[in-house]
Amino acid sequence: MDEQRFNMSMRKFLKEVGVTSQQEIERVVREEDLSGKGKLKVKAVLTAAGTGLNHVVEGEIDLE
Repeated sequence: MDEQRFNMSMRKFLKEVGVTSQQEIERVVREEDLSGKGKLKVKAVLTAAGTGLNHVVEGEIDLE
């Protein structure tokens, strides 16, 4: 496996996940008028086809 190619590919994927996730969260906060209404509970689930990967990240985003 080419380590540099792997790292670049992973960084590209993670950047897309971060950017698109932020855009979707901002969209739902705006469309559902959630600004200033406490905290938004969020969960991200990462899986990979053909593997046992099932990584869950949960958190809260302060809407104040």
